Amino acid sequence: MKVYFKIFISLFSMTFGFVLSPATLRSEIHSTKTSQQQLSYNPVITPNGSTLSWTSAEDGVKVFHLTVEACKHEIAPGMVINAWCYNGQTPGPTIEAVEGDRVRIFVTNKLPEQTAVHWHGVLVPNGMDGVSGLTQKGIQPGETFKYEFTLKQHGTFMYHSHGDEMVQMGLGTMGFFIIHPKNDVGPKIDRDFAIFLNEWYVDPGTATPNPNVMTDFNIFTFNSRAFPGTAPLVVKKGDRVRIRFGNVGQESHPIHLHGYHFNIVATDGGDIPASAQWPDTTVAIFPGQTRDIEFVADAPGDWALHCHRRHHPMNAMGHEVPNMIGVNQDDVKDRVRTLVPGYMAMGETGMDDMADMQMKGPENTLPMMGGEGQFGPIGMGGMFTVLKVRDTDEELKNLGWYKNPRGTVAESVGEKKESKETEIQQH
Repeated sequence: MKVYFKIFISLFSMTFGFVLSPATLRSEIHSTKTSQQQLSYNPVITPNGSTLSWTSAEDGVKVFHLTVEACKHEIAPGMVINAWCYNGQTPGPTIEAVEGDRVRIFVTNKLPEQTAVHWHGVLVPNGMDGVSGLTQKGIQPGETFKYEFTLKQHGTFMYHSHGDEMVQMGLGTMGFFIIHPKNDVGPKIDRDFAIFLNEWYVDPGTATPNPNVMTDFNIFTFNSRAFPGTAPLVVKKGDRVRIRFGNVGQESHPIHLHGYHFNIVATDGGDIPASAQWPDTTVAIFPGQTRDIEFVADAPGDWALHCHRRHHPMNAMGHEVPNMIGVNQDDVKDRVRTLVPGYMAMGETGMDDMADMQMKGPENTLPMMGGEGQFGPIGMGGMFTVLKVRDTDEELKNLGWYKNPRGTVAESVGEKKESKETEIQQH
């Protein structure tokens, strides 16, 4: 009875097929109050996110406002968590400025405990570094603090809580701080994306992440979204593309791009000289690091972009699920059904059938694999999205699945017939 009950409970940690909604086929690009024509740089796109607006003070300082507060955040359709956010979202809105700018950032604390904001990788005066108790007093609930400094470098940086960071960062308090170069430092970038990597533990059927979990995570996200809730990266053939990755989580993430070789061109320590760059297809981003990659989008298609740790492009799956591969469950299945009507034996031949099933799991829990592609269920979740490269502007306006040229899609050629020689070897 105990074994059968455990199998039944484990079903609630496994999850089942899901259709990719049309809304996730559009990158969400939020502009600042200043139009792109007035900017000296090509704005960064934060898929599923936004860019923080700013105003110019009389003394020429760029003024930003951040509010750290509790919020509801959608990981993907069907799952909303209780998060701690900047300006109502996680990751917080991307801050963009230019090398040489002086910035003034007002931070208002609406959390139930004190906080501080650290400008990760940004060279600032010691008193602006944002470590509660070390370089400043904590920002108490209801208080507003002012940070002000001149930007001395360019690159991909981050901001995050540095007060009770295990809880506050564990619930989502992080964002990008992008500083564009004052002068041209390389080829013009046509499409510039920023993706935060993160991991969470949310008990199936609940809504509040457990920040005390150290390693045993069950939700993995790009910009705090899990597939099929991740927006694609949309580019035109011939575009030079930069993708910036940031990580202040607990785990390292080897991010792999299909269809391309790219160059790793920058870290949070600065640009990598062209002579020291190297081509790759996977870039590892460890906690506390940023990495920038660049490539020219010369191969049209729908290309996978995902973490290559095997369980990271998956959604919630129980770690106590028994290994049933190769186990005949016919007898067990019938007996369990006397306790759980409609019980289905799973895992005998692998987990691929999970993507086809429509069984209802716990409320507010994502399918283990989700998303429907043009050829059937996509056996991925979590840290997974799609780079969509198109030939024409018309294709970009009517974005759907890539129409492969005739004869370029792998297809069945019928059952394989074994030769007599093979049959003899097997016997």
